[in-house]
Amino acid sequence: MTEQKATNVHWHEGEIQREHRHQLLGQQGATLWFTGLSGSGKSTVAVALEEELFKRGKLSYRLDGDNIRLGINKNLGFTAEDRTENIRRIGEVAKLFVDCGVIVLTSFISPYRADRDVVRALHAASGMPFIEVFVDCELAEAEKRDPKGLYKKARAGQIKNFTGIDDPYEAPEAPEIHLHTDRMTLAQEVDMLIHDLTRRGILSA
Repeated sequence: MTEQKATNVHWHEGEIQREHRHQLLGQQGATLWFTGLSGSGKSTVAVALEEELFKRGKLSYRLDGDNIRLGINKNLGFTAEDRTENIRRIGEVAKLFVDCGVIVLTSFISPYRADRDVVRALHAASGMPFIEVFVDCELAEAEKRDPKGLYKKARAGQIKNFTGIDDPYEAPEAPEIHLHTDRMTLAQEVDMLIHDLTRRGILSA
């Protein structure tokens, strides 16, 4: 857990509580944490799920890895330390959205199991739903897709610390949802996600 550096700071509680915000929106917040190799389809399925939730009148917000690195985390690189801080910050941001009643869709490679476990613990400590979604895809297939040309650059030595090539990816051991994007259609993936959210009571049947 990251050390608290600022001293003499105290949490200021307000009069409006989480349940009040949830009542205002008419929905419950939750974090869906999409993790997997580059090119596995994390962003694709998150976009499709966001569209389906919108059709159902549910407010969601995507926190996409590249988008976040162009803003709040623009000062972080891809060392193990920076990856850890990247995920920690997103975990805290996701909690704020969930507290508001928003369904958060986070798409991050997040290769280290310990970092994902920290985010899970952050949510658990606050009584917030955290749903780890393993976007599983064989490395060969992800490399074949290579939508951004990153694998090609990594193989050529132009990118260092690239997950799956010269940096490890630690797959989830017990994810709440396991998608096989090299075997499933996008529609099947979204259906599986909607079914799980309904089963958990986050969406109404």
